[in-house]
Amino acid sequence: MIRELRRAGGHGSSSRRGLWAAIGLLLVAISGSACTIPTFGAFKGATDQGHAAFHMWEWSLLAAMGVGAIVWILIFWSIIRYRKRGDELPKQIRYSTPVEIVYTIVPILIVIGLFYFTVIVEDRIDAVSPTPAVTVKVTGYQWGWRFDYQGSGVSLVPSPNHPAQLVLPVGVSTRINLVSNDVVHGFYIPAFNFSRYAQPGVTNTFDFNPTESGTFIGRCAQYCGLYHSQMLFSVKTVSRGQFRTWLAGQTSGAAA
Repeated sequence: MIRELRRAGGHGSSSRRGLWAAIGLLLVAISGSACTIPTFGAFKGATDQGHAAFHMWEWSLLAAMGVGAIVWILIFWSIIRYRKRGDELPKQIRYSTPVEIVYTIVPILIVIGLFYFTVIVEDRIDAVSPTPAVTVKVTGYQWGWRFDYQGSGVSLVPSPNHPAQLVLPVGVSTRINLVSNDVVHGFYIPAFNFSRYAQPGVTNTFDFNPTESGTFIGRCAQYCGLYHSQMLFSVKTVSRGQFRTWLAGQTSGAAA
């Protein structure tokens, strides 16, 4: 009997060592890949606000993958550790207070952590500068987007074959005042990881801080009527010097 108990105890210790070794390998794999975290199909964000949303996305997925991996390890460990070894009915066990406390507290801690970081990221995305370098009124209407650069007299109005292009300077804050002239539209720039409703009678205010030069597509993310698919636009981000030159050219063109 003593020999069998020792054998059983040794088997349990071996299983536990295997479990902790698997968890250790998982943590090492995750920490080792921290320098090159994959994007998981998301945009990295071409603005400060987009970067914040992207980091929230990737770390949330990593946390979910870690939880999933631990759950799968525990499932397979239970299958192997408590597999059938004979015809003898195993000892019946009901209720385990420590285990119930653990699987109650752990999900609560996960939800609290996700809520905390979500609030931090949302506050960062919604923060506006008291002194934006540029202010643009963006108006959604059936079927296009109009961009008015306030204080400069420059207005960009789309034509049927030429969607309007929003031009922004890199490295400074641009204030966007988003409105709608008719129905609800969705102002969506995938590369910025940003979408916001344009609602009649409501002005949505937010900032963009572009971090890189480039041209990015924009779409209406809210089905707004028969020609919703025609509500195209693009965003071009340029250096501050190029932006000043462009705006001066638009101003002189408008004056002529």
